[in-house]
Amino acid sequence: MHFTSETSSNGVLERHFVLGDISGVLWSPTIPGDAPLLLAGHAGGMHKEAPGLVASAHYNVTDHGFTVAAVDAPGHGGRPRDSRDHAAVAAIQQARAAGEPIDAIVSDYSMSVARRAVPEWRATLDALQSLPEIGTEKPVGYGGVSLGVVTGLLLAAADTRIAAMSFGPVFVNDALLAAARQVTTPVEYRIPWNDKHFDRAAGIAFFDALGSADKSLHAHSGRRYPVPDHERASSARFFTHHVGRSGI
Repeated sequence: MHFTSETSSNGVLERHFVLGDISGVLWSPTIPGDAPLLLAGHAGGMHKEAPGLVASAHYNVTDHGFTVAAVDAPGHGGRPRDSRDHAAVAAIQQARAAGEPIDAIVSDYSMSVARRAVPEWRATLDALQSLPEIGTEKPVGYGGVSLGVVTGLLLAAADTRIAAMSFGPVFVNDALLAAARQVTTPVEYRIPWNDKHFDRAAGIAFFDALGSADKSLHAHSGRRYPVPDHERASSARFFTHHVGRSGI
């Protein structure tokens, strides 16, 4: 892992890094401490510094004492797209232009990207835990939306270091339901109740499929974005309970 830049403001230290082909950013308290680590997975078509992700990262650092890391998924941010990425993006654009649903296309593409992203996240976590301020002793949390949810499910099934996940929403298909059944990590899942592009029943079915014995479902009025402040606070409390925090 090589850090390429470092800035600080309002109590947040921001460091960009590269690890092979992986590009990422790490936010941490400017005052060193025993800050638990949260991993943040961005939505499809977005990147590691999407405005909502950055806002949540800063909130978790300044108000709850976490360290937060995000990386660009394969084919996202400044990373080159391969043939699978180009084909999926074209299919989504064509469906939108024709006024056709994109759920199935997005679900299949998210699974393709997530399968490529999981080994990268595991390598990134190895590198992050080699940093003295993070280490290997503390549990790790994971949060995400859309593509980030799919990646988190596969990551948690493959890596026991993921101790808790707070995420939502996501387009659901049979492959995602099968992945959800493999997850035993504590989960907090949120869904928008009034978003015409989100299948409420599918969201409930996804929650039901999660294999965790410790899971909670949060439904909020309105659309997927922006995430309500009270849901962001609930997620922070959830992570505080499951992965701890340093004193503020």
